[in-house]
Order: sequence, then C-alpha cells, then structure tokens
Amino acid sequence: MKLKLRNPLANLNVKQQMILLFIVMVIPLFILNAYGNYKADQVLKRNVTNAYIELNKQNFRLITRDIEAINKVTSTVFQHPLLQQLNPSGESSETVLDRVKNYERLENLLLNYSQETDQREPVYYSLYVYDPDNAYFFAPYYPDARKAGVYFFLENEKPEWFDEAVAQKGNGYLRIIEHLSPSGQGLQNQKTLAYIRAINSIYKNGTIGVLVVSNVDGRIGESLQTVSIPEGELYFTDWNNRILTSTPNLSSTPTGSILDLPPEADLGDSLIGVKDVITEDFIYVINYNYVLQEKLVYKVPIKAMLQQQNEIKRIIQLISIAYFAVGLVLILYFWRSLMTPIQKLVYFVRRYEPGNVVPETPHRDRNDEVSVLISTIYEMARRLNGLIHYKYQMDIKQKEAQLQILYQQINPHLLYNTLESIYWKSAMEGNTASAEMIKELSKLMKISLSRGRELITLEEELEHASAYIKLQEHRYEYGFRVTWDISSELHSTIIPKITLQPLIENAIIHGVKHMGEDGEIQICAEADEALGRVYIRIADNGYKPVDFDAIDKLLNDETPSPSFGYGIRNIHQRLRLHFGPEYGLNYVGRPEGGTLVTITLPLTVNRNE
Repeated sequence: MKLKLRNPLANLNVKQQMILLFIVMVIPLFILNAYGNYKADQVLKRNVTNAYIELNKQNFRLITRDIEAINKVTSTVFQHPLLQQLNPSGESSETVLDRVKNYERLENLLLNYSQETDQREPVYYSLYVYDPDNAYFFAPYYPDARKAGVYFFLENEKPEWFDEAVAQKGNGYLRIIEHLSPSGQGLQNQKTLAYIRAINSIYKNGTIGVLVVSNVDGRIGESLQTVSIPEGELYFTDWNNRILTSTPNLSSTPTGSILDLPPEADLGDSLIGVKDVITEDFIYVINYNYVLQEKLVYKVPIKAMLQQQNEIKRIIQLISIAYFAVGLVLILYFWRSLMTPIQKLVYFVRRYEPGNVVPETPHRDRNDEVSVLISTIYEMARRLNGLIHYKYQMDIKQKEAQLQILYQQINPHLLYNTLESIYWKSAMEGNTASAEMIKELSKLMKISLSRGRELITLEEELEHASAYIKLQEHRYEYGFRVTWDISSELHSTIIPKITLQPLIENAIIHGVKHMGEDGEIQICAEADEALGRVYIRIADNGYKPVDFDAIDKLLNDETPSPSFGYGIRNIHQRLRLHFGPEYGLNYVGRPEGGTLVTITLPLTVNRNE
C-alpha cells in the first residue's frame, strides 16, 4: 500500500506560515554567525600557534647559541695555563708574592672574558677554589652575581652548590644559585642563574675549582625580550619545569618555582622537538631539548589574542541584529499592508451568505494585487447577489409558465373531444374519408403535445409519423409507396418527439412528390448492441439532385446559411443536446438514386431524462 505523504504546513494558516518563514530566515543567520565565529577562532588559533612555533624555534636557537658560547669560553678558561698551574695547597713552593701575582693575573683574565663589546647584557666569570690551608688569605671573599673574580674559601665557607658541581665531573649545567657564598657571609641578594662547570686538572687528578658564569638570566632575558607577545608569558625552564628565567613582571611565577603546565603538555618519551597545546584560556608552545635539559615555553592568553577579532565579531553581531531588526520591520510592514487586508477579506468571505447585503468595498490607496483581489471579491459577491435575485425571478416566472401550461392543457382535451365528436358524426353520416382524416389529425395533435414531454418512445413517434403519412395520402392522393421495417423490440427506444415527421415530409416534397406510383419511401431501424446504438434510416428514390455538402454544412457549422432552412438542423441539434455529440443526423446519396438520412440514437435511455 502506497503511503501518501502529508504536507506538514497544511494545518498552518498564513499568519503562522509567515512567522515560521521569519524564524527559518533568522535562525540560520545566527547559527551561521556562531559557526563562522567558532571556525574563525579555530583558524586564528591554529595560524597564531604556527607563527609562535616558528618564533619559538628561532628564540630557542638564539638562547642555545648563547649558552654554547658561554660553554666555549669556559672550555678556553679550562685550558688556560694560569688556571691549570693553580695550586692552593700548602705543598707548593710558591711564595706569597707569587700567589699574589697569580691571583691578579687570574682576576684580569676572568675580567677580560666578562667584558662585552656588543652592548649586550654581560655575563660574569668567577672561579671558586677550595683553599683548606688558607694559602690565599690575602684574597677577599665577597662574591657578587654581577662581578667577576677569583674566590678562595675555607671549609666553613664552602658554597652549597660546590660539591654538586664537582660531582658533575666537568660537565657544565645551568642552575639557580641563591647564594654565591654561605648565607651568613657576603652579600645578601645573590640570586642568579649561573652556568656552573668544575675545572679539573689536566696534569694530575683532582679538581682545581668551579667556574661559575653568573647573570646568565640577564643574557637569556635579553633574548626573551626580543619577542613581543600581547599579554603573553615566556619561560625558560629546566626539564622538570623549574623556571630558570622568564619575562619581567611575572610575580605569580617567580624564578625557581615550578611552572604549571596542562596535562596535554606531557612530552612522554619525546627527547627533542616542539609541542603546542591549545586550551580554553591559553596557547602553550613548548620547545624542548632533553640533552640540554632545557625548555622554552610560550604561554599566550587566548583572550588577548582574540581581542581584535572580538571587535570584528561585535561588528558582525551588530550587523546581524540590524538585519534582524530590518527583517522584523519588513515583516510588520508586509503584515500590515498584506496580511491585515487579507484577514479582513477572509472574515468577510466566511460571514458572507449569498443574497445578503454586501457592505461597501474597503478603500485602499494602492493599486496592487491585494487591492484588486479585494475589490474583485466584493464585486463578485454583488454579482452573485444579482444572479440569485435573477434566478429567483426566473423561478417565479417558470412556476407561472407551468401554471399557464396546466391551464392550456384544458384546450387540447377540449379539442380532442370535439374532433372525436366530429369523427363519429362524419362516420354516422357516411363520410368515411373525412372521418378517417379527422381521426388521423386527432392522433397527430395528441402525440405532438405528448402532455408536455420532450422525449417519447419510438412506438409513439412511429404512430405520429404514420398519422402524418395517412393525412398526406388522403389530402393529395399521392401514388407513392411507404414501406416499414422496424422490429417491435425497438419500440421502447426513446426518441425526441416530432423527429421522423419532418424527415418524411422532406422525402415526400423533395423526393417522390411528382413520381406517382414510381415513388417509394423506405423506413427501417436496426440495433448495434456492440456499440449500444439504434439506427433509423429513411430512404427515398427521388430523382432530383441534392447538394449534400450544403446539408452537411447546415448540420455542423456554427454559422450555416439560412437559405436551406433550419428544420433538419433543429432536429440534429436536439438529438445532440439530449444524447451527446456522437448522435444526430447523417445525409448521403443512394447509389441507385435518391437520398438516405440516418438517425443515430442510443440503444437504451432512461425514460425520466
């Protein structure tokens, strides 16, 4: 069984459909706006992240280069003869004067390496040597993060990081140093990021001292300041996310604290590379190197990054709101100019009843389709009222005509009775011929009137035609013959009254009138049950020429020539009006001479038509 899909809008009126249309127009705008903003944010985040990845790579490469440069300087210092010959133990044969001179030379050497010529942030090279015998008692011990020098210390003055550096066996590393000397001695504010490397003796086993390169955080910070990130934060950390240095003014994450990174920033087993993480609030770009135990982290706030785009979003939102307002105004305008008149028209149509007084047509200052529709419907209602009144009057006149017919039916009965009286009087006086003519005339008139019926049986029509032929025979004493071949089974067929008589009259007048006993008229009928039709044929053997084309034009053209008369045309039209366009008359010539007219009727027709 085929299911018929039902239109879901079929139960909505025009008002509801317009509201639905407005919603359908507006909602996709806001959906597309939200989706466009979302996609724009995603694209912007990704593009900015890619840009910061490249910037981070360059920045990390610059910092690594600076640390490698420091490491190369420490290697140079490592191999210098003055440092390799340094022996603070009391076993040396050096005099105090020799030690003073060596001390001064080392001071000048480290001071020379600490001086920068390119106006960059300087780093300071300091050598810390363990002097258990206090052989260099003359050397001052007041280390400073922003000062190069050589410092000799006793057991109770050993820095906390010294043994740690010695344990690295000559490998340099970065470390945050809180105190260059024990906290109770020297300067109090000594915190610095230092590159620490133990100096081992080339000629004999043992450690000469520890070379400390201080103020490395200043050098790295200078590199970080070359990168401008709006409200962003830059961190240089070790592998455990301990902040070695960062951009200034980051009091919430001071140097030495652990940088809090999102779980997505976990590097797993990766040793070197760049990783980016985009969270709801920040973008993290992390460049890392496991060998160097270093990370460079960019922390970019999304809010600041999207601030300019938010301005564009607000402009788009204002445009959307303006579009919504304009659309609403247009809907209200069309509602007032279109829907309100239509609703009033619907109210009028629903309450209007044919025949009631039609109110005055609403006045509109426009000439649009709605105005034409309103005026047309009101005018149509007035015309309908006129037609109703006209039909009412016609019904009254029809009733009056029917009453008049009923009154006039008294006269035919009086005429039938009078003719019947004349017939019996003529028969009693011996005027047989006159009596027969009166009798046939009585039949002819009775069947012609048919009590007001338009359709009669073929039997009644044959009786009418037979009475006409007998009257013509008595009147003119024609010598023509009339033959009948009609089965009684067809007598109940319905036919319009006075159909055969005019055709027989034409056959007499235009065919056999002057032929005497040679004239012959044949009347026959047959049924075609397959087609459901009855054919009645009237044939004469007249000798006069007949213009059959003119007859066909008379029967079928809309504007026939009036010279041929309208008798047979009326019969043809009556047949078609009663039974349909496939029925009617057809004229053809007979091969042996004369005319054959065929009447086509339906085989069975309801008597009540």
